[in-house]
Amino acid sequence: MMKAIELRKLTTEELKEKLKELKKKLMNLRFQNSIGALGKNSEIKETKRDIARILTILRERGIKL
Repeated sequence: MMKAIELRKLTTEELKEKLKELKKKLMNLRFQNSIGALGKNSEIKETKRDIARILTILRERGIKL
């Protein structure tokens, strides 16, 4: 889980790259959950929140996705 303060220190390009990584991670977590191999269900929730934090920061900066 990343804190908003840490994310604000990153450049816009780094944030976009992190967003791509987190979306891939979320897809993999959902797949693992569907086959019953996911250990911590809270990991999905944390990943979704990290994605939301990044999107919020990008919107604050006025960046088009």
